[in-house]
Amino acid sequence: MRVGIIGATGYGGAELLRMLKNHPHVEEVVLYTSSKEGMNINESYPHLSAIYEQDLKPIDPDTLKNEVEAVFLATPPGVSAEWSQTIVESGCQVIDLSGDLRLRSPEQYKAWYKREAAAKSVIDQAVYGLTEWRREEIRDARLIANPGCYPTATLLGLAPLVQKGLVRPDSIIIDAKSGTSGAGRTPSAITHFSEMNENFKIYQINQHKHIPEIEQQLNDWNEEMAAVTFQPHLVPMVRGIMATIYLTAKKETREQELRELYQTAYEKEPFVRIRKQGSYPATKEVYGSNYCDIGVTYDERTGRITVVSVIDNVVKGASGQAIQNFNVMNGFDEEAGLTLVPMYP
Repeated sequence: MRVGIIGATGYGGAELLRMLKNHPHVEEVVLYTSSKEGMNINESYPHLSAIYEQDLKPIDPDTLKNEVEAVFLATPPGVSAEWSQTIVESGCQVIDLSGDLRLRSPEQYKAWYKREAAAKSVIDQAVYGLTEWRREEIRDARLIANPGCYPTATLLGLAPLVQKGLVRPDSIIIDAKSGTSGAGRTPSAITHFSEMNENFKIYQINQHKHIPEIEQQLNDWNEEMAAVTFQPHLVPMVRGIMATIYLTAKKETREQELRELYQTAYEKEPFVRIRKQGSYPATKEVYGSNYCDIGVTYDERTGRITVVSVIDNVVKGASGQAIQNFNVMNGFDEEAGLTLVPMYP
């Protein structure tokens, strides 16, 4: 297939280029832009010299439909809201990596993102692309709302417990840490080296836009679920997310029962790995890969469950999951282009 990327100069776009280069079913990648027409991709990313030698093209649906069959939108908020419908109508598949289409309520989007939402008709077409749990819908979709990075780690960690109704609905606390690449490539005071090096920051307390995304999916799985406490932090590293999740069990359980629940839930999933008893994942162990590693334990003294879920935010939290969805949409092997061994050290 021929595929297009809109927003190739961001971290998500660059990671798409890295992985699509070795995808067995992608013969050409065409780069488009909403703001940097004529720029050669090597001007933005010299590491792509002699690998991708092309200028960024303007978005023109009439031209685009003759050049590509699928489009990845690795763009800031607002671009997908404007272009998704037009591109889908041109006949292309669309996988949107921004947050424009994740929330089904335009009012909720406006409240959390502080901008106007996409048209409801566009939002209603989008399938939420949490691959492991929405695979059947993704197969028939033309428009995918790729999940956010924090929600991916969090929801994969919570799904087995929430779907089985094993935890108190009002007890979920998500303590999440991310590397600075999650903030994107545009420099800011919060991610400046002098501000972030040898530092550890909490940010957007009770205000992060991934909160409603997490709650929306939890309620799809279990309508009893209440609001969650979600708090992100920035760690002085480039990649990685660790979501440490605390929940109160509805009734006394055993750690072995919880581990068996997770092993059963994910036994056929190629990109979710469940840790053995007493072993808990670290971000470096999934670095550069599409894996989500999960550890789970139970504290008999407090009756609380702790789930530790780690991903590479740029891969499983963005571009890798987007390619996983692309594979499912087209009937390819789900692992195509994604069999990347984590980089270590």
